Amino acid sequence: MKRRWVVAAATASALSAAGVVTATAAHAAVGCEVTYAISSQWPDGFGASVAVHDLGDAINGWQVSWSFGAGQTVTQLWNGSYSQLGSAVTVTSAAYNGSIPAGGTVSFGFNGAWNNIANPVPGGFTLNGIPCSGQVTGSPSVTPTDQSPSPTGSGPTTPPPAQQACDIYAAGGTPCIGAHSTTRALFASYNGPLYQVQRASDRAYTNVGLLSADGVANAATQDSFCANTSCTITKIYDQSTNHNDLPISWGGYWKGPGPNGADVGADAKALPVTVGGHKVYGVKVTQGVGYRVDHAKNAPTGSQPEGIYMITSSNYVNQWCCFDYGSGENTHTDTGNATMNAIEWGTACWFKNCVGSGPWVEADLENGMYHTASGSNKDPNNSGVHFPFVSAWEKNNGTSNFTLKYGNAASGGLTTPYSGALPKGYSPMKTDSSLLLGTGGDNSVSGQGEFFEGAITAGFPSDATENAVQASIVTAAYH
Repeated sequence: MKRRWVVAAATASALSAAGVVTATAAHAAVGCEVTYAISSQWPDGFGASVAVHDLGDAINGWQVSWSFGAGQTVTQLWNGSYSQLGSAVTVTSAAYNGSIPAGGTVSFGFNGAWNNIANPVPGGFTLNGIPCSGQVTGSPSVTPTDQSPSPTGSGPTTPPPAQQACDIYAAGGTPCIGAHSTTRALFASYNGPLYQVQRASDRAYTNVGLLSADGVANAATQDSFCANTSCTITKIYDQSTNHNDLPISWGGYWKGPGPNGADVGADAKALPVTVGGHKVYGVKVTQGVGYRVDHAKNAPTGSQPEGIYMITSSNYVNQWCCFDYGSGENTHTDTGNATMNAIEWGTACWFKNCVGSGPWVEADLENGMYHTASGSNKDPNNSGVHFPFVSAWEKNNGTSNFTLKYGNAASGGLTTPYSGALPKGYSPMKTDSSLLLGTGGDNSVSGQGEFFEGAITAGFPSDATENAVQASIVTAAYH
């Protein structure tokens, strides 16, 4: 008996104010569904995701097309390539995701520009040139139960995870040379340990990994291991292939409170939060806590360009030096102007007469925490950043520009309080290859702050890349 083929009816409807639309199509007697969602929106820009769900036969190689209705443009796309002519956009599969198995889903995402007036969901979806009408365009030679979907080519039989922060940096030509987080994976393919803890009762160690590849930390590992005793974070693993892990710093010019002047590790239980609805732990940097790796592999040095981001919080800050994340001196001493490039987060007004009381994203370039080329913050629109989860950004091209940005890590886009010349005497930069968290370059240990994730890149990331990373951070759902 000939079995009846079921093809989903074509639809195109806005599902919510967040901007979700679904459309269905038919191809070779097979149905599919395309889901378009605006994940975040900010002045002049927005992030969106597109999921293609195959409702029938396997597909080997795909193109998804649509038309924008209000002058929107795609500025950067991942998990595929795109072209745009006027309002018409076409996205073509990447080498690794061209095959969609029967019943499978493949996704891509992009950043776009809009007119700040209207950003309606697009229409006119097609898949491989077939209008999304839900009409069957051919007949199968055998019944569906007799067919055996077996996609060809080198692509996976299931779609890869969505790109994470360091996948996006790599796609933009500025790879992460260090990727550190106690909360989640920063690469879609990462499935290793995030951090190491030591418990006080017997001095034993264990690693805390992920609930799943590309996922969030398995906090239950720590909770079980540290039950009825205290635990210290002794190492934060680098998720990049450089293995620039951050152990507790051995100290420096300024001595830490640990043995022989070393710093100490953070209380592993002090900062519980949720990411993606799951309990995880951040790093609460109290005074004396510091992590550092010297002679980091593939770290930018001298005047080589570098980018940095981290997720922190306005809940726990002070004015002292220095709650830093970035690059410092391998000697752990002050070796002169321009020998550091790090984010400093706090209420420090190093050059006096700042507008507002902070906290701010600043650049620790050694011998100064800079808001601008002249030092102090004079911007009345930058009196302080107050979010439970803050994305802090700094990039330095090593010769003529450094840029500071911040955002709400839970929603929206980025604000740029400064992008311009380096301070006088800081060009060219002379950075060293020590990666640090929680202290200054000379191991100043009086700063305090909260750290959840961060990465350091080789190269000067584009604004489009940073916008895409911000959108991925928002999707992670810090709470």
